[in-house]
Amino acid sequence: MTLMNNRPGYKLSDLVFYFLKLGTTGFGGPVALVGYMHRDLVENKKWISEDEYKEGLALAQLAPGPLAAQLGIYLGYVHYGVIGATLAGLAFIIPSFIMVVLLGMAYKLYGGLSWMQAVFYGVGAAVIGIITISAYKLTTKSVSKLNFDSIKKNWLLWVLYLVAVAITVITKSENVLLFVAAGFIYMIVKAPPAWVKTKTTNFILLGVGFWEYDTGTLGKIALFFTKAGAFVFGSGLAIVPFLHSGVVDEYKWLSEQQFIDAVAVAMITPGPVVITVGFIGYLVAGFPGACVAALATFLPCYLFTILPAPYFKKIVKNRSVKAFVDGITAAVVGALLGAVVVIAMRSIIDIPSALIAIAAIGSLIYFKKLKEPYLILIAAVAGLLLRSFF
Repeated sequence: MTLMNNRPGYKLSDLVFYFLKLGTTGFGGPVALVGYMHRDLVENKKWISEDEYKEGLALAQLAPGPLAAQLGIYLGYVHYGVIGATLAGLAFIIPSFIMVVLLGMAYKLYGGLSWMQAVFYGVGAAVIGIITISAYKLTTKSVSKLNFDSIKKNWLLWVLYLVAVAITVITKSENVLLFVAAGFIYMIVKAPPAWVKTKTTNFILLGVGFWEYDTGTLGKIALFFTKAGAFVFGSGLAIVPFLHSGVVDEYKWLSEQQFIDAVAVAMITPGPVVITVGFIGYLVAGFPGACVAALATFLPCYLFTILPAPYFKKIVKNRSVKAFVDGITAAVVGALLGAVVVIAMRSIIDIPSALIAIAAIGSLIYFKKLKEPYLILIAAVAGLLLRSFF
């Protein structure tokens, strides 16, 4: 079975150029990028049908990995198979990867200077506000809206969500097994598969420092970021708590401030938010570290997209699979909110930084069309002014 049907009304080079442009200019995070693809490819260009888009979005939500990147890979696969998926994915990721490597070089070169520290002082506080709003949006989209009827109807998802929030805040790390357990609990309650109903059921849950690196560290980077790409569900921001627990708490590759700066870099560059892994990899082990981190993170999502793609029409109709993913998503979004709390407690260090974070939240609420890059620029200027005159 294959998704490639009929002769497409566009060339492969047209699709590659589109994703190259989107990866270069597509600000706003995963939700915005997914919206751009629908607007451009379905509504305007009519290269992709509504059904094909919805199937791709469902697969991207079902499989672990960054949402927007997986959707782009799937849409490349629709008419041009594996070569289309590969080129679309590379075109989408490479522009922002180059940007974060250049920013990593500048950060290592100028990170000790007061002006750059002042910029990231403001940007880091604004990032807390941006992630808070993103966590709220993900909550209302993935768990339910904040009204009595919706909460009552989805009470189990809210329980899983709040448990994940509490565990993440208390342990200051995320637990992949918690997500899997949430998925199984919700699946068994809402849409138990046939094998659950049998009595004998058993299952197992399976300088710029350009060349500064060592082989051992690269191996650890490869292993850690492969897990990040293979086990993190949801949008690009869902990877934040996993990265935080690993690079800051477990391996101590980055300080708390450096991690906040890495998330800020993802916000001020176009393309997938998950590309921050390239910046982190660069700070840890130079350009080789950036390449290994990016490859290890995106390769699993690429494989999780192209391997089941030919058979996904059957998979997506399975109620048990859908319930399993809903349970996982609720726990993941809860962990994201918990991570926001943990990072905020460590990063909001004084009244000015708290005010910047609150202003960022208020701006995103009251100015619906305000783009995150503009907010980041304003916060950078505010940080410079505050550190220069106060």
